[in-house]
Amino acid sequence: QVQLVESGGGLVQAGGSLRLSCAASGRAFRMYALGWFRRDPGKEREFVSAIGWSGRTYYADSVKGRFTVSRDNAKNTVYLQMNNLKPEDTAVYYCAANPGGGLELSSGQYDYWGQGTQVTVSS
Repeated sequence: QVQLVESGGGLVQAGGSLRLSCAASGRAFRMYALGWFRRDPGKEREFVSAIGWSGRTYYADSVKGRFTVSRDNAKNTVYLQMNNLKPEDTAVYYCAANPGGGLELSSGQYDYWGQGTQVTVSS
């Protein structure tokens, strides 16, 4: 069982920055792929970014160049640095773990999920 706990959400003005953190349990963290997803009320869950066990990363087009995903295996933590935030980035952000290690864009490939953290960007 893997437990994920997100933190770092909040209210920020457009153009501002936030850094989300996701702390994970589990000795095999370094082998997991970690993903970030978001959901705005009334919309489907959306892929944001992912980082594989090797450090390879992938981003949705909507956040490319603004968001950066990274991981610290010594701390069992994955981060999402969000810069130049826009009102359309407003959502609940979730981190997810894929113990299989694959860099997946589909939420169905992730076995474990955090509780989510709210990000609100005002215009």
